[in-house]
Amino acid sequence: MTMQNPCRLNLNYILVIAVFTLSLFSSSPIKGGDKKFDSLITEGIKQIYNIKFNEAQSTFSKVIKDHPKHPAGYFFDAMIVWWQILLDSDIETHDDKFTSKLEFVIDFCDDILDKKPDDTDALFFKGGALGFRGRLYTLRESWFKAALDGKDALPLVKQAYSSDTKNIDVQLGFGIYNYYAAVIPQQYTFVKPFMAFFPKGDREKGIAQLSYVARSGKYAKYESKYFLATLYYSFENDYNKSIEYSKELVELFPDNPRFKSLLGRTWIKRNNYFEAAKIFTDILKKSKQNLPGFNDHAVREAYYYVGLNHRRNNQPDSARYYFEVCESLSKKIDQKNESGFLINSALYLGNALDQLELRNLAVKKYKEVLEYKDYNNSRELAKKYIKNPYGS
Repeated sequence: MTMQNPCRLNLNYILVIAVFTLSLFSSSPIKGGDKKFDSLITEGIKQIYNIKFNEAQSTFSKVIKDHPKHPAGYFFDAMIVWWQILLDSDIETHDDKFTSKLEFVIDFCDDILDKKPDDTDALFFKGGALGFRGRLYTLRESWFKAALDGKDALPLVKQAYSSDTKNIDVQLGFGIYNYYAAVIPQQYTFVKPFMAFFPKGDREKGIAQLSYVARSGKYAKYESKYFLATLYYSFENDYNKSIEYSKELVELFPDNPRFKSLLGRTWIKRNNYFEAAKIFTDILKKSKQNLPGFNDHAVREAYYYVGLNHRRNNQPDSARYYFEVCESLSKKIDQKNESGFLINSALYLGNALDQLELRNLAVKKYKEVLEYKDYNNSRELAKKYIKNPYGS
């Protein structure tokens, strides 16, 4: 029996916003910056991606101290909060802090632009701040606000690029826009009305621009690899390419749970449960070390996929354990909104109990599935297993 991935792809929220705005993570040419300044920015970016938030905070505090009149330090300081949001996007406790920091960057850049309207750095970072505020609005499904921020961001970035056409990193933003402006309206019809604000996209050009930045970018290469990994996974169905970029990110940033989770899910798409189980087992190991971001959502997903590997290997004892933990976490996380993780875990737990000849417990579990919403034919399967033990 083949079941679809039950994980709700929070990544889709990030992808949708690319229609409205440019992701400008690290895309400024930072004119006039010395080698020490450049080195600090690079170090801080890597710390953010590897979820070393305290270290990144210290790094960008030093950038702000040494270069108080440059917007870079303030912008990247806000990016620390952005990644805190991404790691647990269902919780909105960081939203106000993030928007406050972005609005400071916008005001800071406006002060510069009042005196020097063509200041490239101020244009880039103001566009970036608007872009990430729009990404937050999209995450919270405030589509109109997101569209307005994107509409304001796009001309700023184009203006900045016209002043420095040799800047490779800015191609990240153009690549994201070109790809998703072409693809997203086909996938999400509710986006089409917003596209009246924007020029048409170009899918192939977008991929080419993102690939160029992934190879040759100065600061934005990692973000470009991330977007390529997600688009190849979510839209292109080219799982080999997605694995290629995801593996690079995991090797560079082994403590980033989002990169690990994406790689694990892509191995699942390739039907390679062995490799996926290795990734998700490592997530469980890191969660026990209390590393940032390895939270209940990441742990639930890991227990589910490791359980699937045991199920496929006909190891009902082990499968039972992992599905029981996944089910328990799902009840804690889902509350009234039943997830695919909860429903599938209950169904597969029933299968494992049947294999262990615990028929009464198995039937009880199948009856629980009947009380949940239908997910990928789950109720019909549960009724089937109530009449006949799994595997009979």
